[in-house]
Amino acid sequence: MDHTSLDLAPRSMTFGPLSIAYDDRVLTPRPWTVLQSEWARELLETAPPGPVLELCSGAGHIGLLAVHDTDRALVCVDVDPIACGYAEANARAAGRAGLVDVRNVAMGELAAGELFPVVVADPPWVLSDQVGCFPADPVRAIDGGADGLALARECVATIDRHLDPRGAALLQLGSLDQARSLRGELPDSLRMSDIRAEAGCGLVLLLQRPEGLS
Repeated sequence: MDHTSLDLAPRSMTFGPLSIAYDDRVLTPRPWTVLQSEWARELLETAPPGPVLELCSGAGHIGLLAVHDTDRALVCVDVDPIACGYAEANARAAGRAGLVDVRNVAMGELAAGELFPVVVADPPWVLSDQVGCFPADPVRAIDGGADGLALARECVATIDRHLDPRGAALLQLGSLDQARSLRGELPDSLRMSDIRAEAGCGLVLLLQRPEGLS
């Protein structure tokens, strides 16, 4: 992948102990999403072996913080080549280049049979008719469709295909209404077992296999 286009106007921000680079073409990392990274880190303490999967990874910050100071590998997946370039650059800056596999592919292109003990997903969840309220954000990075759940549904389908039977997934959404709607659409092979929220921001859902809850 050619990442020579990453020099538009790079900026950086602190995300936990990490320094994350990005520019105006990539969604600015939200500081509150440290919540998702910290929760994933909790899950990793008892998770089966294997790499963490980060869907809609953007600059890679959530996944990188989740595996920081561990020996876990990380697979970042995003359709935006610029975001993938930053995810690779941020992995190198964090000293994890050999442990991070950045894939500029659609979620459905993950190989059949690949299983992950922990999955984190930060899909766009802004309703299409509200994206104009966020002019500083790239539309593709925030537009979640008519109800904000279009990409979240893709994430659920991917989680269902690739989550280890004893694993857990953390999916970010924008509201309790979205969480209630998505809960009603979950396949029988997944359960929504917990929710954590940051006041005035978004929320994170914990998805697990029914057999993993017993």
